[in-house]
Order: sequence, then C-alpha cells, then structure tokens
Amino acid sequence: MSAAMLALEGVTKTFMAGTPNAVAALDRLDLALAAGDFVTVIGSNGAGKSTMLRAIVGLVEPEQGSIRLDGADITHEKVHRRAGAIGRIAQDPHESTCAVMSIEENLAMAAKRGQRRGLARAVTPALRERLRTELAAIGLGLEARLDARVGTLSGGQRQALALLMATLARPKLLLLDEHLASLDPKTAEAVMQLTDRLVREGALTTLMVTHNMHEAIRWGNRLVMMHAGRVVLDVAGADKAGLTVPGLVERFHEVSRETLSDDRVLLA
Repeated sequence: MSAAMLALEGVTKTFMAGTPNAVAALDRLDLALAAGDFVTVIGSNGAGKSTMLRAIVGLVEPEQGSIRLDGADITHEKVHRRAGAIGRIAQDPHESTCAVMSIEENLAMAAKRGQRRGLARAVTPALRERLRTELAAIGLGLEARLDARVGTLSGGQRQALALLMATLARPKLLLLDEHLASLDPKTAEAVMQLTDRLVREGALTTLMVTHNMHEAIRWGNRLVMMHAGRVVLDVAGADKAGLTVPGLVERFHEVSRETLSDDRVLLA
C-alpha cells in the first residue's frame, strides 16, 4: 500500500464549546488515504462529513489532532497556502465559480492556483489553447464560448467547469462536498462520469462526500461511513464491491447501534 497522502489523526472540533449548545462535530477522527485512493464518504446529517472537509481545506481549525498532506503538517496552515495542493468543489455550483467572470478568466485563475501572481499577462496564447483543449474534452462545447460569463451557464455546466478548475493544476487532493446534490439525475450522472474520468486520468487522491448510498457504493475504491464525528465503517475491495444499500444500512446499525433516520440517505 502506498504511503498516506492524507492523514487525519485524533482530529476534534467542537462548535460553541463551553456553552450548553456545544456540538462535537468531529470526535478524535482518524482517517488515512493512500495516494490515488478515491474514497466516498456517507453518513446522516451531523455526522461530521462536511466539517471534516472544511478542516482539511482550512476553513475550520481543529482544537486537537493533526492533519497531514503528503507528509506535511497542514493543521494550522492558512487556506491560501493549501490552495495549490487541494482542489475543492462545493454542493452549490455558484460557490466554486465566479459568475461575473468569463469561462476563460475562471480557468486562468484556477491554472494559477497556489502560484505567485505578478503583473504578467493572465491569459497567454499558449494557456488559451490549453484551456480550449481541456474544455473540448468535457464535450459540452464550452471551448467555443471562452468569453461567455459563467453566470449564463446551467448548473450542470458550472459544476463541470468547477471540476475542470479544481483539477487543472493537478492538486494532491480533490475534495468533493456533495457536488451532485443540486443537479437533476441526468445531469448528475454526466457530471459524475466526468468526475470519474478526471480522477482516473489525473490519478487524483479524492474524498467525495455524498448522501446517496447508491453513488457511494458505485464509485471509488473505498467507502467510509461517519457517525457522531468518527469513522464507524471503512470498506474496500471485494467487501465494498459486494455492498448493497440494505446491507449498508444493516452495517450501520451493527457498528453504531443506532437507527439511520436521515431520509436523504435512506431514500437516495
């Protein structure tokens, strides 16, 4: 097995600590991803899934524990200092792209992620040609619309663009936070197929949070279930390949001794 690309050890985060409303979002969370792992993450509301991603990207700072990326401790590193190594896509297409900027400008910004930005021209002819090539591979015809404002695109087009932006600079880690949740089924399938292709072609270490058990079982080489801020199930290989939704619900009952009451998970 490859060395850990991402390692969370004892990561703890409590919101409103010291008050009667304190919520332990992450409770001594341990999780490690090998280079090239594609891990799907599932769990009911409040399990800590999104908080975990926000801690990895630097938007939430843990009170305890450590987060290491490719061997470097990033637990307390500023968000912008992690930007070049971590690509992230949120649930809302509007969060990962800038509506008032053109497709070309959005992609040019993404291509420079993590690099120093001086006074040099942002989009050179060579970069523009590269962007056209990358967009053509998506198959949505956006390569002919480089000057179009992103705000004129559909939700699916924006998520496809966000995917390309997140992977353009070949990050060490790709974080997907329910990036299909706001899309209709047909568009979600197309965006997920694109996700899988970009992950495979780039050999990207990927962590994908989803509420959809079918998607969690179908994609990736590992499946992790979280509950009460901890990992309660971690399956891979033949064990994962043999999973079914009813079987996954039963496994949750076994390891958590609780009922999975989140309808979004049960009905997905």
